[in-house]
Amino acid sequence: HTQAVDMSDAILDKADVDERVTALAEDIKAAQQPEIEKMEGWLEDWDADTSEMGGMDHGSGMMSEEDMQALDGATGVEASRLFLEQMIEHHKGAIDMAQDEIDSGENSDAVALAQQIVDAQAAEIATMEKILATL
Repeated sequence: HTQAVDMSDAILDKADVDERVTALAEDIKAAQQPEIEKMEGWLEDWDADTSEMGGMDHGSGMMSEEDMQALDGATGVEASRLFLEQMIEHHKGAIDMAQDEIDSGENSDAVALAQQIVDAQAAEIATMEKILATL
């Protein structure tokens, strides 16, 4: 989620991006920041050890440093295209992780959030694919 917010910030800093992409980035940021805060609150409530999380491999969908640099350096249609392609992959990875929680999670609140993530991000993927097809 944090990387999706970072990616959204990167695209929102550009002036020459397709307005549909800008709107989507704003929506992603608005939806995911509260989810980050909720999950961080749970980790704190559960006294979870998060010292290893910074270096964790969160699974598929994570952008490399090179991917993020390419997005930062892109402009116009190329920036829009890169954002959409990268965010689709990022969302697919998030859906995989959320599905794991749905399938084997023990906390009903976490399972419910995971289902919300699957539903919202699957819908966003469909939107991004439609926009990508028109660029």
